[in-house]
Amino acid sequence: MSAKAKKVLFIASFIIPTFVLFCVFTVYPIVKGIYISLFDWSGSSEHMDFVGLQNFRDLIADPIIRTAIYNDYFLVFWKVIGIMLLATLFAVALTRFHIRKAAFFRVVFFFPNVISVVVIGVLWRYVYNPNLGFLNSFLSLFTSEPVKIPWLGDEKYAMWSLLPPTIWAGIGFYMILLIAAILSISDTLYEAADIDGASQWEQFWYVTLPLIWEQLKVSILSIVMTTLNGSFIIVTIMTEGGPDNATQVMGSYLYQMGFKQYHMGYAASIGVLILVLSLITTVALQRLMKRDVIEIT
Repeated sequence: MSAKAKKVLFIASFIIPTFVLFCVFTVYPIVKGIYISLFDWSGSSEHMDFVGLQNFRDLIADPIIRTAIYNDYFLVFWKVIGIMLLATLFAVALTRFHIRKAAFFRVVFFFPNVISVVVIGVLWRYVYNPNLGFLNSFLSLFTSEPVKIPWLGDEKYAMWSLLPPTIWAGIGFYMILLIAAILSISDTLYEAADIDGASQWEQFWYVTLPLIWEQLKVSILSIVMTTLNGSFIIVTIMTEGGPDNATQVMGSYLYQMGFKQYHMGYAASIGVLILVLSLITTVALQRLMKRDVIEIT
């Protein structure tokens, strides 16, 4: 066997298994989901009625879908702002401000990422409990009468109440990612900025931010994708889509239609919608955040 053939075989030994796994666990489910979306099927029956695009016509006319799409992008918008602001703040503080016991704070901020999303959801349900919850008990300290706001049971508060646990759970991972990016920046750049009289804010804006932009972009895209595809977990645990479907997201509505009401074909069409919106959002964000890469020389 020639050296070239050995090289090709060596490369193929890494690519082919990964490609096979990708096809089995990603491509096949996508194709199968699109196929099922063309049928009226309960999910357990052997009989599947072909309905063509009827599920998608029903999808367009479904008012709950409009609510779910709005809620998904509501979470996307506020999670990107909340997580990125706090993660960047903590990352800069723990690397540039020489805080004592910085390693301890890194562990504290990262700790929520170790906890299961289910545990986080249950924990925050107790925090929001109108009778025994910590939040109402804390607010009652400043009022003449006990506060009994049903945070998860009132349409005015329910979606806003989902933000703190989702933001709290996501800060640590992206903080660590940004810390690694900041630590890779040469100290000579900051020393030169100090000599030029640049303030801490100016150093962040003109030195740190441009050099960690790629990591910021990856973080934002990751938050968007995980929110559009994974918010149903926290919604299902904390509100089950209520009250009156006010907190439904596309994922939770898919679960409800497919595994509770047994309209698997309609649920598959929701899955296709999630896929399309995720791709469109990702492409749009990549174009919006595209900028020249700055290299450290």
